[in-house]
Amino acid sequence: MGQSISSPPPATVTHTSSPPSCPMRDSDVPSTGCPIQHNNSPVAKSSGGCPIDHSSLNTLNPTNQMPNLPQTPIYPQDVPLPTERTMSSIPRVVDGETETETRQTWEYPSPQQFYNALVRKGLDTPAEHVETVVEIHNFLNERAWGEVLKWERRVSQEGDEEPRLARFKGRPGEMSPKARFWMLAGWLLPSRFNTEPPFDRHDWIVRRPRDGREVRYVIDYYSAPSTPNGDPGFALDVRPALDSFESIQQRVAVGMDSVWEELREKGWGKSERGGTQQAES
Repeated sequence: MGQSISSPPPATVTHTSSPPSCPMRDSDVPSTGCPIQHNNSPVAKSSGGCPIDHSSLNTLNPTNQMPNLPQTPIYPQDVPLPTERTMSSIPRVVDGETETETRQTWEYPSPQQFYNALVRKGLDTPAEHVETVVEIHNFLNERAWGEVLKWERRVSQEGDEEPRLARFKGRPGEMSPKARFWMLAGWLLPSRFNTEPPFDRHDWIVRRPRDGREVRYVIDYYSAPSTPNGDPGFALDVRPALDSFESIQQRVAVGMDSVWEELREKGWGKSERGGTQQAES
């Protein structure tokens, strides 16, 4: 729980590899870091992170901080892109709805909408790579939701409905306190800690149907070493924000679980001969 390392779909286990249809390995898209290329973007408003422009709040949807993106090709697009949108597995909140048997989920942008978002932000990404970028984008969101559910199961009660993602916001220019801490640790002990900052950050607001309570989750996205077969790797650090006493308790409990697990892996409590110590009869 917390930070998990992943590579492109399928997103069913912590360590995965890309499907045969994924062109990532044979494309010119970078193998680490943000899947959006920023090196030729003199008019970009940010050096990395989510390709959606979050600055014009008066034109954005308040639930996802995204503009209403068109499905029509725009300059300098030179190849056609699919306009079909993919449904995610992430349940959403529909305000004002009563009990319904229909489970509504968030919908990912189409490759055409995603490309339009890149152009809108001033990021120079070849249109032929956009489908691959969208595949990675969707995969990371599914992985992030899986990590959120691990946290939510710790506080769920029998009979609870599944939590829902009420809204979210990309915050690529704002480093979280935890990310700043690890950056400092990397500066002090570069041989032990990573010195690269996260390439993106999201804040997700999750609503619990039992009482309507909303909990904020912070997600830091890091690049990670490639897998043995050459697929790019990503690390997600997902945790509830320290906005409540319950979230603080969760963070402390999970931290202690990690400490005990590490001690068990190192053989704590075993004899020098490798066996468990037992009292003599």
